[in-house]
Amino acid sequence: MNLIERVKNIIISPKTEWDVIKGETPDTAAIFTGYVLPLAGAAAAAAFIGYGLIGVNLGFGFRIKGFDWGMYQAITVLAGAFLSVFVSAFVIDMLAPSFESEKNMGRSIQLVAYSWTPGWIGGLLAIIPALSIIGGLAGLYGLYLLYEGLPKLKNTSEDKKVAYYVVSLITIILVFVLVGLLLREILTPAFGITHLSRGRWGI
Repeated sequence: MNLIERVKNIIISPKTEWDVIKGETPDTAAIFTGYVLPLAGAAAAAAFIGYGLIGVNLGFGFRIKGFDWGMYQAITVLAGAFLSVFVSAFVIDMLAPSFESEKNMGRSIQLVAYSWTPGWIGGLLAIIPALSIIGGLAGLYGLYLLYEGLPKLKNTSEDKKVAYYVVSLITIILVFVLVGLLLREILTPAFGITHLSRGRWGI
């Protein structure tokens, strides 16, 4: 699997690329180390630079900037990616029989990891924190990728497709939120960022 080609194809021609992915033997370790790690790692690096070195002005004298904020954002992005992909895939796979779909954890990892691609690419915009909201919106394209990939990788019939998709989507959103809350509870005390700094932009 070529990383650049996979990213380009899953974004530009997802229907065709899901067929290619279906023909591959799932390799969970390879997906995490060869796909999730470099993409989420790049997004994490962008977040560190953006929030650690550039910062963002929230108005009214409040700003987010500094090594602690950079590390917090970077670890949240990277750890959140691994946890969200694995937990979401686990739940989606566990629910597969309820929708007469194939129970195969490797396929579920493929489905979730590749569907997250736009989110990690959009996360690169965090290098300029003010643009991070645009990166977040780019991640919404992943919802379409999930819709196209689910029936192909999980062998879901047409009459079960929408229901399984909705449940899978809700699962991914809930897992993302819960993982984010968990990491916040762990990391904010660790980095001492339970409050915002006050001062002028860039100081």
